[in-house]
Amino acid sequence: MIHRTACLLALLLALGLLPASPASAKEVSLRHGGITLHGLLDLAPGKTLADGVILMVHGTMQHLDFSTMRDVRTLLHAKGYSTLAVNFGLGVDRRRGLFDCERASTHRFGDAVGEIGAWLDWLQANGAKRVVLFGFSRGGQQAAWFSAERDHPVIASLVLLAPINPAESADSARYEAQFGKPLKPVLEQARALAQSGKGSALLKNVAFLNCPDTSVTAESFLSYYATDPAIEMPALLERVKQPAFVVVASADQVVRGLEKQLAPLADGKRLRFTVITGSDHFFRDLYGEDAVDEIVKFLRP
Repeated sequence: MIHRTACLLALLLALGLLPASPASAKEVSLRHGGITLHGLLDLAPGKTLADGVILMVHGTMQHLDFSTMRDVRTLLHAKGYSTLAVNFGLGVDRRRGLFDCERASTHRFGDAVGEIGAWLDWLQANGAKRVVLFGFSRGGQQAAWFSAERDHPVIASLVLLAPINPAESADSARYEAQFGKPLKPVLEQARALAQSGKGSALLKNVAFLNCPDTSVTAESFLSYYATDPAIEMPALLERVKQPAFVVVASADQVVRGLEKQLAPLADGKRLRFTVITGSDHFFRDLYGEDAVDEIVKFLRP
């Protein structure tokens, strides 16, 4: 199959003839949790929020213009879909770009759930009646987490692109392979501080998420690395309140075994999934178009 659209988009981006954010896109913001959150609203031609919108959330410490998010957003817009891509705050006012590892991390894993709710409220207040909640990587897990535990009347469905399992991303062997140091001593130190009422104390010169050497509060570290079976993907997908579609990458080295976990849960109605053969976690190049083609099939049954 010749993927003309993806090839053209890739060529234009490479030549600098296509902006990362289309001219139609509008920057928007809201206040939540004491900080200002940033988003990019891109309405399809002739459409308003009342016609429907896809709320898009990103992966670990990423941002709305991370390559996977940008490419999927561009492809969806080309197919006539309006999108609102947002940056999780991660405790930073007006955050843009990748999280700066020089900054101490005070954010918690579950903060994203509250921020998703704030953006859904914003969309509803601005006329949206039907929202597809899209999440990539860790954002996919957090989107499912929101649906399972909080819900919102404007959510019509979920689209989860390579959602993580928190326990897998916080696995001690993976941590040591990634950073060259053990997880257990840091986890024990964080637990001891939290149990003594010092959860806001900083752990310094530790590896955390995408940062090999940073500072992070004990409670922040625990929220990401002290795992909870209730927020693993299989458990969440059993409790989500809207139809969900999961896109799996067959060569994913970040999220492994997701297809096997989904198979017994998928009923073709409440939960469906597809596998993009050959793609890694980031759905680069033509794999992104394959993923979006499958997403559109789900959205237009």
